[in-house]
Amino acid sequence: MTTSLSANSFFDLINFEHRDIFKDGPVWQGLARLKDYMAAYHYLAMPPEIETGRPLDRTLVLHGDEFRDAAGLDIRFGDVGREGLAVYDGENILKGASVIMAGVVLQGGGFCFGKGVLVESGAFICGPVVIGDFTEIRQGAYLRGNCLIGKRCVVGHVTEVKHTIFLDDAKAGHFAYLGDTILGNRVNLGAGTKMANLRFVSGNVGVRTPEGTVETGLRKLGAILGDQVQTGCNSVTNPGTLIGRRSFLLPNTTAPSGYHPDNSMIRG
Repeated sequence: MTTSLSANSFFDLINFEHRDIFKDGPVWQGLARLKDYMAAYHYLAMPPEIETGRPLDRTLVLHGDEFRDAAGLDIRFGDVGREGLAVYDGENILKGASVIMAGVVLQGGGFCFGKGVLVESGAFICGPVVIGDFTEIRQGAYLRGNCLIGKRCVVGHVTEVKHTIFLDDAKAGHFAYLGDTILGNRVNLGAGTKMANLRFVSGNVGVRTPEGTVETGLRKLGAILGDQVQTGCNSVTNPGTLIGRRSFLLPNTTAPSGYHPDNSMIRG
C-alpha cells in the first residue's frame, strides 16, 4: 500500500480557517507556500503611537480594529482557550477583546490578532504573524516571523517558533523549539520538545517512507505532527520527521526522521 503524504492524511481541515494553504501536493507544501500566504494576508493598521521594536510601555486592548489603552478598563484573566479572558468598560463587556500586555515587543510589520487573544508581557513577536481566536502567547515566547497560529492555541514560556503552522488547539506550552514545522489539531508538546529543521550535511531534506525516500525540495523541514499527536518531555525530532495521527513520542526520545504511521508509539 502506498503511503499517503497528503495533508488530509494528517489533519482534519474542515474547520481550519487557513486550510487553502494545503490545497494540493504533499503535506509539506503548506510550509513551501507559507511565506507567500503570509505576505498576501490582510493585517491590522498599527496606530502611529505604538512604536514597534521596543517594549510596549502600557497594556493595550484590541477591540474590533481599534487599539485602546487598558487604563480604566477592567481585565479579568480567565482561561484564554475557553474564552475566559474578559475586558469590561464599566459594566459593558467588550466582546471579543484581546489584550497585549505592557512589555511585549512587536518587531517589524504584519500583525493579526484574533478575538480573545492574550499576549503576556515579555513576548517578542516578529511580523508577519497571524494569531487565531482565543490563543495565548505566554511570557518569554519568541515568534520569529511567518508564524500562522490557529484558534485556542498556546505558545508557551520560552518557546521559540519560526516559519511554522499551528492548527486549532495545538499547544507548545513550555521550553519548545519549532522551526519549519506543522502541528495538527489538538497536538500537545511536552516541556522541552525540540524540532530540528536543518541537516548537518548540505542539501534538501528528504522524507523516508516504506516506498523509499521522497524529496521535499526544502532545505529546512522540521516535523509534521498529525492530529492529536503527543510528545513527552525533552523529546526531539530529527529534520523531516512526519508523525501520523494519535501517535506518541515518549519522553527523552529522539524520533528518527521519516514517516511514522498513525497510532505509532515512538521509543527511539
